[in-house]
Amino acid sequence: MEVKKRDGQVVDFEREKINRAIFKSFRSVDSVISDENLDRISLNIEKTIKERYPKDHVVTVEEIQDLVELELIENNYYKEVKSYILYRAKHNMDRKVLTDFEAFIDDEYTLSIIKDINDEYDNQRYPIESLYLKFESFTKKNMTKEALLNALIKAASELTSKEAPDWEFIAARFMIHLINLKISLSEEKYGIVDFRSKVQYLTSAGLYGSYILESYTNKDLEELGAYLKEDRNKLFTYSGLDLVAKRYLIKTFEGEYIESVQEMFMGISMHLAIGEKDQVSFAKKLYDILSQLKATMATPTMTNARKPFNQLSSCFIDTVPDTLKGIYRSITNFAQVSKHGGGMGLYFGKVRAQGSDIRGIRNVAGGVIRWIKLANDTAVAVDQLGVRQGAVACYLDIWHKDIPEFLSLRTNNGDDRMKAHDIFPAVCVPDLFWKECRDNIGGDWYMFDPHEVFVKYGKSIEDTYGEEFEEFYYKLVNDKEISKRVIAIKDLIRLLIKSWTETGTPFVFNRDAVNRANPNKHKGIIYSSNLCTEIAQNMSPSETVSEEIKTVDGETVIVNTTKPGDFVECNLASLTLGNIDVNDKEELEEVVSTIVRALDNVIDLNYYPTPYAKVTNKKYRAIGLGTSGYHHMLVKNDIKWSEEDAHLDFVDKVYEDINYFAIKASNEIAKEKGSYSCFDGSDWDNGDYFKQRGYESERWENLKKDVHENGLRNGYLLAVAPTGSTSIISGTSAGVDPIMNKYFLEEKKGAIVPRVAPGLNTKTFWLYENAYNIDQNISMRACGVRQRHIDQAQSVNVYITTEYTMRQILNIYLTAWEAGVKSLYYVRGKSLEVEDCDSCAS
Repeated sequence: MEVKKRDGQVVDFEREKINRAIFKSFRSVDSVISDENLDRISLNIEKTIKERYPKDHVVTVEEIQDLVELELIENNYYKEVKSYILYRAKHNMDRKVLTDFEAFIDDEYTLSIIKDINDEYDNQRYPIESLYLKFESFTKKNMTKEALLNALIKAASELTSKEAPDWEFIAARFMIHLINLKISLSEEKYGIVDFRSKVQYLTSAGLYGSYILESYTNKDLEELGAYLKEDRNKLFTYSGLDLVAKRYLIKTFEGEYIESVQEMFMGISMHLAIGEKDQVSFAKKLYDILSQLKATMATPTMTNARKPFNQLSSCFIDTVPDTLKGIYRSITNFAQVSKHGGGMGLYFGKVRAQGSDIRGIRNVAGGVIRWIKLANDTAVAVDQLGVRQGAVACYLDIWHKDIPEFLSLRTNNGDDRMKAHDIFPAVCVPDLFWKECRDNIGGDWYMFDPHEVFVKYGKSIEDTYGEEFEEFYYKLVNDKEISKRVIAIKDLIRLLIKSWTETGTPFVFNRDAVNRANPNKHKGIIYSSNLCTEIAQNMSPSETVSEEIKTVDGETVIVNTTKPGDFVECNLASLTLGNIDVNDKEELEEVVSTIVRALDNVIDLNYYPTPYAKVTNKKYRAIGLGTSGYHHMLVKNDIKWSEEDAHLDFVDKVYEDINYFAIKASNEIAKEKGSYSCFDGSDWDNGDYFKQRGYESERWENLKKDVHENGLRNGYLLAVAPTGSTSIISGTSAGVDPIMNKYFLEEKKGAIVPRVAPGLNTKTFWLYENAYNIDQNISMRACGVRQRHIDQAQSVNVYITTEYTMRQILNIYLTAWEAGVKSLYYVRGKSLEVEDCDSCAS
């Protein structure tokens, strides 16, 4: 059977088109029709055409639509038939609008995008006449194809609203076409005809590392090029695609677009597959996950993978020793890390306090503040090729004598010469302090000079935790020969809260919770975290062993011998929970196991900005698998954040599964490639890791046995970063935080662009809750539930309003401590503006 279209063209009859039109009319009035009834109606229409029309008659589209109306009336679908009649009228209007677009646009592909949008989206919420009217208002005479596409992008993005959020995706469709047009010009200019020739050109131009062509044959490149899935570009929102285009796509040295979005994902996947037994197969598997936005690699990995300069790591942590040479070594290490785009955490807890002795001469040491100011100036000076200044978090113990001055580093009062506005202060807190805050807030807190303590006892207080720390603390309190600085606990809390509410910092690192849960406590201690508070790994300072004057090839040289400490570096990625069916254990395991293997490969494929990082990374083979889209996931599963029992029960199961699959994946890699060097004697090895977390089910018992017998590839596995940038790419909520608004405005290219919460619709609108309206104690307890399954830490923010009292803010931190939370990131107040660190945003 054939059908005559309005333009006179004769095509085959398709009953599916009738079904689609009826379905749209039902959906527009929030009605539901079963597939059975839908098929029955369209079959009746087909039967009517065959039985009542002459055999030589070619039925027209209008006649079919008349029959649909009659059939709906026959079945008493009066409300729906009215909608269908309006749908017909709307369709006629849309055809006219398409003709109006043709008056401005002669690019057939652009017109096909507009037609596809009209066909795929609900015409009531996404009418193309609205797009046309907005677009027309931006048009001028003699506009170029690029200018017209930019007008379409701007029109679609400005139409985004709570009621019609998918205009974000529509704007992205025009943008991807614009990017591809620019790429086509570059391909023509440089004689690129396919993916293979593009990789060859990028390599010869110094934009790709030579290791790609050295690792893949021409046949491999042709196979991988044929595997690219351009339709996955439709998964992007405008904001996500705009960020990818600005920051991650490779451009020529002249600034021309040369790499497409899907080629970017494949290039990253190819790099991280190098060394696998079947590189092509693994590259495809990783590409599928990244291109479907089910996971994202960290910003440095996405930026630098496949390039000649392949620094792929996000986070670095150094322990600053109490020597002049050691302090400057740490500052130099920070400068090298900053130069290559990494974020840094510096632990200053070993540095002697102000007024301490130097070479036995008392009251001459300047304390930690002057060295922190040096780190501050280094962050400003080493500005990553002018792109952005360096970023460093400076950690100090709350029992250190210099802590009051430290807590005032960024506040608005006091001597500006004692300020360091460009660092991020963070305080390391033992259980004892929180106990005193809870049970003895009217009491005193004692602070000590770590150098003085070490000189007398030959032991550092920062090298203890838990009960051992408490015993040492009270021993020092009662030691009349040890000098002390005393402050009322209430006053110290006021200093903390003043800084939190004015600056959003200091970050908080609960050192006892961290060290109790450290699976590698047999090899060291954890003093602090990184720039974004999610990394928790063994730390120790490097030491200069000797300086020798030698003659080499007839030249006099000075050879410095240094014993490297545990200089922490971590490689990050995040599961996009909002884009994964977390209830499908098969899908979750596939994504987790693939990303764990990719992160493990990063360790061997990475360029290290300092040799100290390389030594430690090879020693522990630490990775940091995290999550983004947490709030998005809750809403997709019909759970409100404030529904505490349902919330906590659900995420407890999800994060236990993630942890299980991550350990299982690392265990499988260990069978194939060997364990990390410090595995023997670790909590992974002796089973304490599993016992401590109450993992007693059959699957966990089997895995514990397998890990003991066959080892683990990675000494640290899970760490949840803030994902400020990469969550935008994935079109999901950031990290494990609640959204701050369902709808907000963002400045982009000098224009104000509306943004909406991920997956916003009439149902999810009521499930999303604003971060500032959520009881933060629920958030802290949820963080504690997740923490049981995360061997490192989480970047978790506290959201407050001006109505919060000092007691309420303190109670949030006490709740977090009691729940076992290891670290807390920013305090975000409505009047505060704090910025996530992109170095750790995975």
